[in-house]
Amino acid sequence: MATTKGGLAAAKQAAMRPSPKKHMMDLIKSMKPQIEAALPSVLTGERFTRMVLSAMSTTPKLIECTPNSFLGAMMQAAQLGVEPNTPLGQAYLIPYKNKGTLECQFQLGYKGLIDLAYRSGQVKDIQAHEVYENDEFEYELGLEAKLRHKPAMKDRGTVVAYYAVFHTKDGGYGFEVMSVDDIRSHAKKYSQSFNSTYSPWSRNFDEMAKKTVLKKCLKYAPLKTEFVRAMNADGTIKSALAKDMVDEHDETEYMDIESEPVQDEPETHSTANVDMTTGEIIPTNPADRISEDDKILEDSLDM
Repeated sequence: MATTKGGLAAAKQAAMRPSPKKHMMDLIKSMKPQIEAALPSVLTGERFTRMVLSAMSTTPKLIECTPNSFLGAMMQAAQLGVEPNTPLGQAYLIPYKNKGTLECQFQLGYKGLIDLAYRSGQVKDIQAHEVYENDEFEYELGLEAKLRHKPAMKDRGTVVAYYAVFHTKDGGYGFEVMSVDDIRSHAKKYSQSFNSTYSPWSRNFDEMAKKTVLKKCLKYAPLKTEFVRAMNADGTIKSALAKDMVDEHDETEYMDIESEPVQDEPETHSTANVDMTTGEIIPTNPADRISEDDKILEDSLDM
C-alpha cells in the first residue's frame, strides 16, 4: 500500500510540474522588463515576445534547448533590435547540438546585417545580389576595381555567384564576389549549424549566401566598432545574461561541427500565413493553433 501511495504521490507531483513549454514561456514572461529595456523604440516588447512564441510554435525543438541558451539568444536579438524567425529574415533562433546538449544559437540574417549597417550612420547604400548564368556580369580587382552587372530579362538560368557592394556617405565604396562553390565551402567550414535541419542554410540558402558576401565585403568598410561587435554576435551561443550580450563569451564548441544535427523537420509556413503586424504565425490547420498555455501568456502580455 505504501508503494501505491508513493507512486500516486510521485505521479501527482509530476502532473503538477509545468511542461517544458510552459516553463520556457514563464521564463520569457519574467524577462519582459529586460526585453522592453533592450528593444529600440520601433519594436515593442509585446510584439517581440509574440515573435519568440511564434518561433517556439514553428520550431518545437527550441523548447528542448537549455533555457539559459534560449534566453541568451533571445536577448541578443532584443539588444540588437532585430526580429527573430520572421519572414523579414533579420535573425534566427536555431536549435543546435553543442557539446552533446541541445542549445539555442543566435544567427543574423542578411537583412538584419543590412539594417545594422544603415543604423551605423556611415553607410549610404548597401546591396547584395545573385548572379545568374545568363546575366551580363564582369568584375575586375586591382588598383582600379570594377563591377558591372546587367541581369538578363528572361531565361536567366541558375545562380552561379553572389556579390555585395556598399557606398559610404563620404564617397568610399567596396564590393565582394563569391561563386556558389565558394559560398558552400565557406559555409561548411565556418557555420557550425550548416548541416542542421533548422539552419537557415537549408531553407534560405540565397539569403545566407548574401549574408556571407556582405560580411566579407563589410570587413573593408570604415564602420564603427559598435557595428563590428554586433556582427561578431552572429552564430554564437550564450547562456549568461548581461547588459551587453555582445561582450559575453561564445560557448559554442567549434570542434563539434561534425556532431549529429537535429533531424526533426520543422513545420513550414508561407509568408501569407504570417501576421506582419504582430509577427505571429497564423496556422491553417486548427490542430496547429496556439495552445491554451500560449493564450494565457498572450493575455497576460496585454495587461
